[in-house]
Amino acid sequence: MKIPYFEVAAFTDRLFGGNPAGVCALPHWLSNATLQNIATENNLVETAFFVATGSDYELRWFTPEMEIDLCGHATLASAFVLFSELGFRGNLVRFHSRASGTLTVTREGEILTLDFPSRPAVSCPPPEVLVRGLGRQPLELLRARDFLAVFASDTEVRALQPDFSLLKTLEAFGVIATAPGSDCDFVSRFFVPKAGVPEDAVTGSSHCTLVPYWSRRLGRTTLFARQVSRRGGELFCRQTGDRILIGGKAVLYLRGEIELKENGQQVKT
Repeated sequence: MKIPYFEVAAFTDRLFGGNPAGVCALPHWLSNATLQNIATENNLVETAFFVATGSDYELRWFTPEMEIDLCGHATLASAFVLFSELGFRGNLVRFHSRASGTLTVTREGEILTLDFPSRPAVSCPPPEVLVRGLGRQPLELLRARDFLAVFASDTEVRALQPDFSLLKTLEAFGVIATAPGSDCDFVSRFFVPKAGVPEDAVTGSSHCTLVPYWSRRLGRTTLFARQVSRRGGELFCRQTGDRILIGGKAVLYLRGEIELKENGQQVKT
């Protein structure tokens, strides 16, 4: 069985920037164990798998260690593959996910815009292990799926050197660090050691929490964000009711095939 496979850098217009995602176009769903093995073998932050269902697609995302509930950059990468590599007609692709409902991606020139659910955070006291894990006391801490640690400046966020062994023990899925930006509305970093991802390069799902916070704090719904990881990325965001629009560019890194065999024999479709 040969599976079309692509690697795409999302939320960037340059190779070796943004967040790389693997994308597998499947003729039908394979076993969970096989999907996880492929993601583990790829060893990227996320590998996305999609299967056509009528004119729409079912979509799932796997880290090297687990399936997750929502992933922005691999969704954007999947749409990029459909638009640019697989001949999808039209400017809107609709994905159906298991945990996060229907997600759409719209193409406007080079910008692909995700329509994702809003996940506003609420204030909470900072656990001691989080402060120790980040190595710095945040000005404010909130929580939705992830902890949202707010700092005074982008310099502080860039300087963080987390202890991932401590952050991995937290109950929340991940930890977002954020601050006002010097050349953008806000910056962020995202740490997810419990999913096998010490630091994610550019994260769509974290902006489902970041955008409601900064929209409320800055008093406007349209925001430009930077994720200041080593690779870095840019996101064009807008709050619209209980949905978040997250736009970005993407670049193809490679195209190829994954060849699956079982007990030395070719797996047939």
